[in-house]
Amino acid sequence: MNPLIRWFHKLGSPPYFDRFAARWAPWGYGLGLLVMAIGTYGALFSVPADYQQGDSFRILYIHVPSAWMSMAVFGLMALYAAIALIWRIKLAEILAMACAPIGAAFTLITLATGSIWGEPMWGTWWDWDPRLTTELILLFLYLGVIGLYNAIDDRRAAARAAGFLAIVGVVLLPIIRYSVVWWNSLHQGQTIRLFGESSMDASMIQPLVWMVVGTKLWFLGALLARARADNLRRESGKAWVAELEPGARA
Repeated sequence: MNPLIRWFHKLGSPPYFDRFAARWAPWGYGLGLLVMAIGTYGALFSVPADYQQGDSFRILYIHVPSAWMSMAVFGLMALYAAIALIWRIKLAEILAMACAPIGAAFTLITLATGSIWGEPMWGTWWDWDPRLTTELILLFLYLGVIGLYNAIDDRRAAARAAGFLAIVGVVLLPIIRYSVVWWNSLHQGQTIRLFGESSMDASMIQPLVWMVVGTKLWFLGALLARARADNLRRESGKAWVAELEPGARA
């Protein structure tokens, strides 16, 4: 068997996944925070003020990575849910459900920072703009997945029901992405491209890259930590869990 395929098979074992997540989750958190700290420093002290928006534009270094993550995490959740439904892989169910609270947090940050940014730019905290409205619907979908998963006692049945909602909800992602193109939108069009020509000055891009990478690393740590906790809850009656030291089960 191919070593990579064999590793994926081993990763599906609850005890093996517990050891893997316990080892790498702190690295994801630590590296994510470090990289985001570098990006934050650059955003606050290295980048000049925008010629139109002044210093208020700096919130984009939180808003844009969070917005990208809000959609990326939902897409990943739907992918894990599809794998779980098709191949009945328990770890995929666990990872899908672990994505939901993290993605909801990124979506909430996106909406909050968008409102804070919009007030001085648009003169209002909120507008039923297509981009804002669809992002709000995305938050409701996340909350729906979380609520449905916690409403059913059978963990596997709950994950399948919530995963199906995630798969159906993934159709919202292209609507969010192209809402500023398809409709006359108050929200500005795409001005930032990490790969390709961007209308943003090149000096402003580097801190954004750090923030984008940092949020992904932090998400990896959070995903492993939450999935490990759910895995331990599901396996709580097994001998291998009982053999763990109390601190290792925390």
